[in-house]
Amino acid sequence: MSDWLDRLAQIEALEDLAFDAALVAEMQAAAPLTHRRPIRFSTPTFKEYQGAEIQGCGKNSFPAFSITGGACALDCDHCQAKILEPMIAATRPEVLDQKVRDLILMQDLQGFLLSGGSNRRNEIRYEKFYPVIEGLKRDFPHLKVAIHTALTDEAAAKRMEAAGIDTAMMDVIGSDDTIREVYHLDRPVEDFEATLAALTATKMEISPHIVIGLHYGEIRGEARALEMVARYPVNALVLVVIMPFYARPGTFRTPSTTDVGRIFLQARHAMGERQVLLGCARPAGTHKQVTDAYAVMAGLDGIAFPADGAVATCDAVGRAFTQENACCSIKIGSRTALAPARTCAA
Repeated sequence: MSDWLDRLAQIEALEDLAFDAALVAEMQAAAPLTHRRPIRFSTPTFKEYQGAEIQGCGKNSFPAFSITGGACALDCDHCQAKILEPMIAATRPEVLDQKVRDLILMQDLQGFLLSGGSNRRNEIRYEKFYPVIEGLKRDFPHLKVAIHTALTDEAAAKRMEAAGIDTAMMDVIGSDDTIREVYHLDRPVEDFEATLAALTATKMEISPHIVIGLHYGEIRGEARALEMVARYPVNALVLVVIMPFYARPGTFRTPSTTDVGRIFLQARHAMGERQVLLGCARPAGTHKQVTDAYAVMAGLDGIAFPADGAVATCDAVGRAFTQENACCSIKIGSRTALAPARTCAA
């Protein structure tokens, strides 16, 4: 079998980019254990996407709603609530209900992500929206609903389950320093594990997230977070990479692609047969291209909004791929991609 580093050099989109030779060799050596399944390229419709290898979907089949609009009490250093800005504001239950029903009628909505800004204890008050979810799931049984839970307890997790939530997502942080300094939150790592325990005690599919480089771009706490997630019966682990352009200038550095790629490989081994996915958030440009190539080579199960070169990397290392127009954490049906360019069904 020829060397993967040589194969990467033959990919036009990646030919001038730097890869860590030792890391690529380690990924190649692990391939018999990590490459048994196809990789899923997710192109959810809450963000416009157009790539040279994969195309997005013009239909609004899986949007994101924020129950607080752009407001968040924590104002974390890495986000400053900017991640909420592209979401559809639905600050009242009746607004969420009407907007979802309109999208089902006009744009063949298949599901949606429910999110919002946190209070000062990193909690999101969804209670008054649950009757809406119950009604929507009753009237449209096909509808898939994912939710960002923030920190919660067993009773609240059971209420989410009862409302019909399909997939629950939360950030898992493995450093008390990061929680205090970046999140401005006075809660310990143990509260994040308690939330994970409460969610996995339900029948919902649980997809925790780990933000690589969350501590101002340093690798700190990721290993502990990974250990916590690996202890619970989660459906998938979603890895994202800190994006400094959301933060105040000069407060964050960008983690190296090599550090990111090593965490991919560690996560792949720690999670066994459970899915490991690369989520939407990660630095753009050439960093993203290298990161996504590492994700393919490390054996991750999915990539949201793949960079140019990701499909060619699949071809180079012998991985099949599929595409979905949904959040990477939730499946609404997939199509196997048999050609380099894909578009959504008309």
